[in-house]
Formats: sequence, structure tokens, C-alpha cells
Amino acid sequence: MRHQVTGFSNPLVKELRALRDKKHRRRQGRFLAEGLRLLLEGLDCGHVPDTLVLASGRDHHPRMAELEDAVVRAGGRVVETSPDILARITGKDNPQAVAGAYREFPRPLAALDRDAAPLWLVAHELRDPGNLGTMLRTGDATGAGGLILIGDCVDPFSVEAVRASMGAIFTQAVALAGWTEFHDWLRHGHGQLVAASLREAVHYREAPYAAPCFLLIGNESRGLPQEVEAACDLRVTMPMRGRADSLNAAIAAAVLAYEVRARIG
Repeated sequence: MRHQVTGFSNPLVKELRALRDKKHRRRQGRFLAEGLRLLLEGLDCGHVPDTLVLASGRDHHPRMAELEDAVVRAGGRVVETSPDILARITGKDNPQAVAGAYREFPRPLAALDRDAAPLWLVAHELRDPGNLGTMLRTGDATGAGGLILIGDCVDPFSVEAVRASMGAIFTQAVALAGWTEFHDWLRHGHGQLVAASLREAVHYREAPYAAPCFLLIGNESRGLPQEVEAACDLRVTMPMRGRADSLNAAIAAAVLAYEVRARIG
């Protein structure tokens, strides 16, 4: 059944708008995604929103009915509203014609199968949602098993991170852990931990990578703590030909991920 929402003060508008705030996302265990392409990516991966919001006057798309039917079959809500109200929900001046609210689905480390892929991305205290979303896209593009977030990282289910992932939030496994928890889990099985580093590091194209390779990227401004780098099996560096002393964290992850895949398959 489709519901009509015509007022900015409607409780549903307030409920969905609150998902832009981390506190409310954690309390509800839900997150917001926008754009038909992103929602269809989720549908193809088996993720169905519990609430689907459609803007009136939207262009026809042949798969929109499929998305609506999936929401109804799952017992969710389909809501039609004005573009202005949808903009209030998503926080964008020019919103997409569709948005959805989903249950969060982070995985515990114990649920990850390290042999499911030859490459895994690991981020230590990553703070920028754009970088996180881009790393998810890189993981999807390189066939990584997923992204493991260590320590005080930005929320992977924030509106900005989900938007930047371009749908990869649905295709990549996402796990959250502390450093000690992650290190203990990794060492209780097989896997090579490789850090992007400037300390006693080998050239990234000369490094002996091995699968499964866990590629560790540090904080955008501080890099990796020395004790974390010391615990890695391998430290690699990329030459800087200009005045910059390092690459953006997400760009570094992409360059290294493609090199690792070229070497280990």
C-alpha cells in the first residue's frame, strides 16, 4: 500500500530525516540511501529498504515497480511525497527521485571468510566519509572481500559515506573492530598484513605480496601509529615525484589495491 505524505511536520519525515544524524542512526539501527541506481544495487544484492520514499513527478524507470513490489512483499512502507519534502529528508537541494531507509548490516570479524577473496581493505581511524565511500568503491572494483574499519572511523552508514560508495556499501562486507581485536583475529589464521607507510618501507611494485592480503591504510592526517606499522608483515611506499609527501588515503588504497591484484591475481 502506498502512503501519501504532504507535510514537513509529518512524523515519518522527522523519523527519516533523523537518520542523517549518527546518534539517531545508532538508536534506530537504520541508515538512509538515495538514488535509484544505488537502491537497485542494494536490491540486486538482496537488501530491501523497510521504507521507500518516492518523489512525485519523477521520471519513469522500468525497474521502479520491481523495487516497490520488493518493499511491499517484505512488509515495508512505500511513501510518495513532494520533491521539497524529499529534499528535507535527504539534506540535498537537488535530491534524487527516490530514497530508502535500510537496516544496518555491519559484520563481526568472526563472520568474515578470509579466503573469500585474495584482497581485503583495512582502514585505521579513517575520518572522511568521502574517503570511506571511495574505498568501498575500490574494494568492489578490485574484487576485495570487504572493508574492515579499525578504531575511531567515520560511520560507514552516514549519508555522505553511503552516497560516495555509489552502491558499494551493498556489495562489500563491512566490519568494525578495535586494533587488538583485529590483530588477534588476523593472527589466529593466515593472511598478510601490508601497511602503506613511509617508515622502512619497500617500493610498492617490488613487494612480495601474498593472498589473502590485508591492505592497511592509515588516518588521513596522522597515518598509522608506529606500533601498528611494526605489527605488519610488510610496509610499502609509493614514490612522490612532486612536492607532496603522500597521496590522499583513498587514492593510495586504490593504487595499492590494483598493484596487489596484479601480483597475486
